[in-house]
This record gives sequence, structure tokens and C-alpha cells, in this order.
Amino acid sequence: MVSAAGSSREGATLEREPLLSSVSGDDESDTSKNYASVDIRAVALLDEDDEAPEQLPEDKRQLGLLSTASLIFNRVIGTGIFATPSVILRSSGSVGLSLIMWLLGATVALCGTAVYIELGTGLPRNGGEKNYLEFIYRRPKLLVTCVYAMYAVLTGWQAASCSVFGEYALHALNPSQAPSPTTARLAGVLCITVALLLHGTMLKAGLRVQNALGLFKLLILVGIALSGLASLLHLRGFRLENPPRNLEWDRMWKGSLEGGANAFVTGLFNVIWCFIGYSNANYALAEVRDPIRTIKRAAPLAMLSVTLVYLLVNVAYLAVVDKDEIVGSGRIVAALHFGKLWGVGAERAVSVIVALSTLGNILAVLFTHGRVVQELGREGVLPFSSLFASNKPFNAPFAGLFEQWLVTSTLVLMVPPGDAYLFMLNLSSYPLALINMFVSGGLVFIHLPDVWLPNRLQKLRTSYDWRPPFRAWTLVVSFFFVSNIFLVVVPLMPPSGEYRVYDHLPYWLHVLVSWLISLGGVAYWYIWCVWLPRRGGYALVREWVRDDDGTSRRVVRRVKTTT
Repeated sequence: MVSAAGSSREGATLEREPLLSSVSGDDESDTSKNYASVDIRAVALLDEDDEAPEQLPEDKRQLGLLSTASLIFNRVIGTGIFATPSVILRSSGSVGLSLIMWLLGATVALCGTAVYIELGTGLPRNGGEKNYLEFIYRRPKLLVTCVYAMYAVLTGWQAASCSVFGEYALHALNPSQAPSPTTARLAGVLCITVALLLHGTMLKAGLRVQNALGLFKLLILVGIALSGLASLLHLRGFRLENPPRNLEWDRMWKGSLEGGANAFVTGLFNVIWCFIGYSNANYALAEVRDPIRTIKRAAPLAMLSVTLVYLLVNVAYLAVVDKDEIVGSGRIVAALHFGKLWGVGAERAVSVIVALSTLGNILAVLFTHGRVVQELGREGVLPFSSLFASNKPFNAPFAGLFEQWLVTSTLVLMVPPGDAYLFMLNLSSYPLALINMFVSGGLVFIHLPDVWLPNRLQKLRTSYDWRPPFRAWTLVVSFFFVSNIFLVVVPLMPPSGEYRVYDHLPYWLHVLVSWLISLGGVAYWYIWCVWLPRRGGYALVREWVRDDDGTSRRVVRRVKTTT
């Protein structure tokens, strides 16, 4: 099933020395190797301690500082900042508390950025969390790889964004008529099809469009922020007849926590998700020029920009639109902002802005997650690995991008309307919380001082030999770990009062599906790495190869064993 990628080595030079150690120095046959201290009949894989660095020819490194920052910026900013502020304000009960919640969300995001800069500089390869989970959780071999592969392949990361794009793009074309669900879905599929063609057949053009949309979003958000400031200063063209008094100190805190602790927790949950995307560049680090230096500059640049514009845009909304109108209108707050300043006709522009912002988000996610699928193919983890590993014929991972297109399009077209958008959104966000929890928890363990660990765990921690060029503070890593425990646990709590997560589905459905995907990964691992090798009399071995184009990669291949 998978051995084709590992055993097909035409044009590849094998590099075994960093990984294999022979029982007898004179006998170099495959069956005489000692593949670490693992049962060769089960999963005879190699220790990660002697990993060779992933190498990529310089001409294949397409991403500079701006493109890398754009990957993060485009991933973070989708529709959240245009619609979520009303949800946050309703959950907090007051203007002041809502701004504090945005600051808390920014703090979690900046801590997460520091964590992923450390991991990215320590392991500057394509694959993102896959590499970090493999590095930290080494036993049983390939278990975390298989679980992560299930998430990477089966989760439609862009499905919710495609639905949003279809709705707002059609509304921009015809504001007087609400689009039918079928038409909106077809428009969403058309959007991701265009993204597939751009990134799959015209790599440089796709990056230019992606970067342009990132700059467009930044300029729009800065424009909204400046318009709010102009309204506060009563500048000509921005004066309101009855300006709101949301930002007066005695009114800012009125109504705090009226919805109770559960509403506050739900609101904070939504704020944190508005900042998700700080790890997006880590999926494609092998294609970044001077990746260590670039990620250390691009990630803070992108996330600090996001944090600043998020806070300023929230202040701008509150400077123009009254709190009660924001909470009770049911419309996205950006539309209210534009309508107050320039009339209802200007709200059409909001649909264009949201649609283009969503397109940038889809392009950024497809670009990176297509490369995650390719990386899994390059290592022989997926069926038809040679297909997924290839960059032919357009010098881009078309097969991995197509797989993401296929799953996303299927979800967009097949999930029934009603709860479809929220379910698809939660189904892509909850697995990220699980993955971040395990990644940051492992990094906390590596950071712990010796005095806190027994001798056995001290030896285990020392075996990592973790010396990244950038190291986050242990307190920062710990805070990020705790915040992700929060994100994993909160969806398990039944909603209080009349609040409902879904209209027709149980509130825990996306949690159940996420854990079932994890169990599917465990089952796949057992069949591929344990059951089939035992029945077939072979072991799975991981080794480094270098292809004709100079690209190095790890492959998993079968080695016959003796009884």
C-alpha cells in the first residue's frame, strides 16, 4: 500500500549513514541491520535523534519575507474581524470587557507565535506540526504521524471559508436578492477551484495574488481604523449626528458579565479563534529563503500587525456604531460601520471586502495544507505516495492541492444547510486545539528544569538535544499550553440557558468527529505498521534519500526480516 514510495528510488541517492547502524560492521545487508531497540516484527523504525536536515535547492525556495508574512496574515484574517466583534460584545456584556477579551486573545496568539517560531527554527522543514509531534512523541513509531495524517487528509480546512465566500460574492453581485444555498455553494466550489489552478499550475502568479490580497486586507483594516479615529475627532466627512458614547469611561463597563461566566468563556473562545493562523508559515518552511532568519522576522511582523489592526478596528466600530445596535442587529458589524458613515449603499462594498478577504484566506490555507499532504506523500505515509510526493508537471504539489480541493468541495456540497457553516468551522478549529495542546505540552516538558523531573525523565528530556536558534520563555510556552487545554475542554461543557451551539445538531458533534478521526489514525497505524508487517514478514524502515533535483526527504520502505 505504501511501499511504492519507499521502494521506488529511481534517480535517488540513498543516505543511510545518519540513520542505520549495523550489527556487524562487515555485513551491510538490509536483514542484518539493527534498527534501534524496537521489535523488528512490529515497527522497526529508527530513532529521530540522528535525523538528517531536510535540504531543498535554493531555486525551489520561492518565499521571501513578504510572502511568508502574507501566509500568516492571510490565514489569520478571514471573516472574523468583520463579524465576530458583535458576538464578543454580546458575550462580555460591556465595551470595556470586550476589549480586554481581545487583548487576552492577542496574548494567546503572540505566545503561540513564539512557540511556533522556536519549533520552526529548530526544525525548519515542510510539514509544520507533523514534524514537531514526531520529534516529541517518538514511541510508538509513526503513531502520531498516522493520526496527524488523518487530520491533514480528511479535514476540509477551507470548507467554511468557501461557504462564506459564495454567500458574500453573490450578495455583492446582487444585493437585492439573497442567494440560494445551492448557488452559494457552487460559488464557493468555484472559488477553491480558482485557488487550485493558481497554486497548482501558476505558482508565482498564485503567490502574487495571495500577497496582493494580504496587502488589500491590511489597507482596508487600516482604513476602517482611521475612519473610526476621524469620527472620534469629528473630521469633515466622518461626523455623525448622534455619535455613540460607547467609549466614555462610565459607560464602558456597564453590563459586564451579564450573561454569566459561561457566556464570557464562550466569547473568549471565539476571540482566540480569530487569531488562529500564526503557525501557517511553518507548513512550508522548506520553501522559504533563509527560513530561520525569515520566520523570526515574518511571524512577529504578521501577528503584531494583526493584533494592532484588530484592536484599532474594534475601537473604530465602537466609535461609530452604538453598542445596543451592534449586539441586537444580527448583521455583521462592518456593514453597520460603513452604513453609518456613508449610507446603506456603502454596505455593498462590505460584501466585496469580505469576499476578497475570504479568498485570501482560502489561498493561504490551500497553499500550506497542500504541502502538508505532499510531505506525507514524500515520506511514504499515504497510499499512492509517489503521486502525492511529485511536483510534476507544474513545479507545484498539484496532487496534494487537489486532495484538499476534493475534500473541501465535497464538504461544501454535501453538508446539509442550516448548521453547515458552523459545523464545518468547528470541525476545522477543534483539531487545531488538540494538535496545539499536544505540541505545546511536549515543548513544556522539554523546557522544564532538571530539578522538577525524576532521573528517568531527565534522561528522556536530555535525549532530545533541543538547541533551537530561538527559544521562547518557558512561562510563554506554559501559558499557551494552558490556553489550548481551555480550547479543548470548553466545547465539552453543555451550553447554559437558552444558548445553543447548533440549531439541529448536538453541541458535541464536532468534538466526537474530531476524536473519531484520531481513532481512525490509530487504526491506520496499527494496520500499516503492526498487523501487515507481522503478516508479511517485513519491517518498516525510515531512511533519507536525495532526489535528482537535490531535494532530500525521508521515506518509509519495507525490509524483509528473518524468522
